[in-house]
Amino acid sequence: MSKESNFHNIENSSPLERLGEALFPKKELAQLVISACTQFKIDTVVISPGSRNAPLTIGFSNHPEIETLSVVDERCAAFFALGIAQQKQKPVAVLCTSGSALLNYYPAIAEAFYSNIPLVIISADRPKHLIDIGDGQTIRQENVFANHILFSANLVENPKFKTRNGQLIGEALQIATSQQGPVHVNVPFDEPLYETVPELEEFNFPNISLSSLDNSHIDYQKLANIWSAASKKMIVVGVNYPNKELHNLIDLYAEDESVLILTETTSNLHHNKAVNAIDQLIFSLEDAEFKALQPDVLVTFGGMIVSKRIKRFLRDYQPKHHWNIDARKATNTFFCLSEFIQTTPVDFFRNFNQFIGPIKSDYQSKWLAIRDYRREKHAHYFADLKHSDFKVFEQVLIEVPENTQLQISNSAIIRYAQLFTIKNSIQVFCNRGTSGIDGSTSTAIGAAFASKNQTLLITGDLSFFYDSNALWNTNIPKNFRIIVMNNSGGGIFKIIPGPRTTNALNYFETPHCLTAEHLAKTYGFTYQKAFATAIVNRELNGFFNESDQPKILEIFTPSAENDTVLKDYFKYIK
Repeated sequence: MSKESNFHNIENSSPLERLGEALFPKKELAQLVISACTQFKIDTVVISPGSRNAPLTIGFSNHPEIETLSVVDERCAAFFALGIAQQKQKPVAVLCTSGSALLNYYPAIAEAFYSNIPLVIISADRPKHLIDIGDGQTIRQENVFANHILFSANLVENPKFKTRNGQLIGEALQIATSQQGPVHVNVPFDEPLYETVPELEEFNFPNISLSSLDNSHIDYQKLANIWSAASKKMIVVGVNYPNKELHNLIDLYAEDESVLILTETTSNLHHNKAVNAIDQLIFSLEDAEFKALQPDVLVTFGGMIVSKRIKRFLRDYQPKHHWNIDARKATNTFFCLSEFIQTTPVDFFRNFNQFIGPIKSDYQSKWLAIRDYRREKHAHYFADLKHSDFKVFEQVLIEVPENTQLQISNSAIIRYAQLFTIKNSIQVFCNRGTSGIDGSTSTAIGAAFASKNQTLLITGDLSFFYDSNALWNTNIPKNFRIIVMNNSGGGIFKIIPGPRTTNALNYFETPHCLTAEHLAKTYGFTYQKAFATAIVNRELNGFFNESDQPKILEIFTPSAENDTVLKDYFKYIK
């Protein structure tokens, strides 16, 4: 049966009336969109103000089954919604007016696309006869996100298109859920926009089978034969949402002498026989050591890899077999992919574990011994370390309470985090889909709003100031905490090779004299600051306690010394 013929009962509807004096949009197209959202369990909508989206704003805000949240800045609104979806693991919608407002969603859409986060973009639009004729707030909105969207539903405000509109929006919302990514629903409205009725019609939408996942093709015995013949196997885990069952399944491999597990900070996987600070292990290895580390079989799963060094190592010293496990798409990060295993990591390991057993090897023990040596050197280095970005990270991570949700911004901040052992009970998140500094604060606030646990954002100064409109949000929990590491510019450009060799360092690093103090006052945050190791310890004491306001702790560090401290560290632990 075709999707068109399967779209049934769209003409048959029943009224929905909310108690009290609630009003709903008179426009049938708006009612259709709202009804589809409720049927497919979209229960959170982040709305930015405007006139063209009035019919949907009225309908969503009056619907008893939908929570609506107002965020003025569309870029911040989209990242805020992304943070909520990240935590709930279900679609969240954002709604805006027509014109350039829609384009501000694009950074968050790209992040959702590469991070597999279900984000539903609903944009109001002018009807086609008003596009490109000089009418205000009009751009070419249809398919505007074509390169980074899973599905675009371009609706038409005409009763003749009711069935088609219903099919498109139903398909879009189901794709967002089944494929875990962003979709775009463009909804044109002609005036009048503010007419209301006391009742909201409900429409029935078909459930379309959208799953393309077929596990029957996986030859576990063939893979087991390759696995069992190898004495050097490596598992590398990228961005990964916390999953207890997956954690338990991976424990089997930690007890296999021929397997070395490398976990990134964002993997949310922990084991005392895993390497959880990859760069700490491999930074100073020589060619012979790299060859000894080179695996015969490499298994990867999870999202983006932060460590540039592990990417370079596995590209230069490629394994004979690289298996990438993912339910959606293959990721050939190391240019040697031999097997794309299209299933979830839980399903793969649940099945694969039945075919394999441990084998004798010194592979794991050798590298865990080096890991432990590096950890000891790491601890010694910090014993007398002076005030710096690196020292501050140690101080902060010691004080972060158990069961905190930790959001980390990009650039140097996530790379510092990769060099520490973080408490097992702390869940770690970072926007690594596109690895941009934009939206980190907005995402963290969305995640904090959706989480039962206290949320801490550790961010760099440029990322914080770039996304300062994130604080213009009435939905920030009182227990939300921000630590701004202010080194007066993009410190990473002093760390990475290249920028210092030019005469344009200021354009890379963008030095400044800004502080967060006035922003904190403007947006109702308690503000604290520190300039030295002892003061950092003092200000952290009580920072995570209950309070009537969210808090910002701004820690100023010496820009001219931070890069030297980090470079000396890698020399010291060698």
